[in-house]
Amino acid sequence: MPALAEHYTVIAVDIRGFGDSSKPAVGYDSRTEAEDIYQLVHSLGFERVFLVGSDWGAPVNYAYASAHPEDVRRFVNLDATLPGFGWEDLAGYSSETSRQGGGIWHFNFNAVPDLPEALIAGRERIFISYFFNKFSYNPSGISEAEIDEYVRWYSAPGAVRSSLGLYRAIYESVQQNKENAKTKLKMPVLALGASHGLGDRPIKAMQSVAEDVRGTVIEGCGHFIPEERPEFLVEQLLQFFGEDYKS
Repeated sequence: MPALAEHYTVIAVDIRGFGDSSKPAVGYDSRTEAEDIYQLVHSLGFERVFLVGSDWGAPVNYAYASAHPEDVRRFVNLDATLPGFGWEDLAGYSSETSRQGGGIWHFNFNAVPDLPEALIAGRERIFISYFFNKFSYNPSGISEAEIDEYVRWYSAPGAVRSSLGLYRAIYESVQQNKENAKTKLKMPVLALGASHGLGDRPIKAMQSVAEDVRGTVIEGCGHFIPEERPEFLVEQLLQFFGEDYKS
């Protein structure tokens, strides 16, 4: 963020239910999450923006770009699929994924009402550390201080429940995305996958919903691109954003 802030105003958002943002009982579908961010951007006095989203941030940003295409200059997806366009394969709902031994287990676990909260309570560090170790190529890219921050907010009242709301609203988000995809995004899109993350799935997902998509698979990188390959990411973003001023 400091490197990007030398050139742009950077708004780093904890979406609804995450970090120190509020944790209401409802509103975790992508469209509602996106409207939160849209209202925030405008309350700060901005209109046209570059959108960058990692993991769940990408589906939320897709909903933003679909609802307000005239306000999105460029869109960046960091190692994420979209509900309705690749998410189902990862969750194990396609026949091919099932034949290969099922999908990513926590997608379905997180969607179960109440049980995850009961099992995770008091074990937040174990739960969070598992994912950083499992889905990173270079776990040292995530420091203990950063894990401490995740544990801090994840241990707050209602935090586990609200963070799982995205999974529990997944079918609503799938229907929203199917409707949105009837009109493809026209702004330029950059999709970056990771060799030890989702591979080329982010590129394929965005090609299903946007007209102008470019991308690559980053070698020697896991799911956490900003943490594992920050210099490369900054270089890619500055180059991609800079093209907007040349056109």
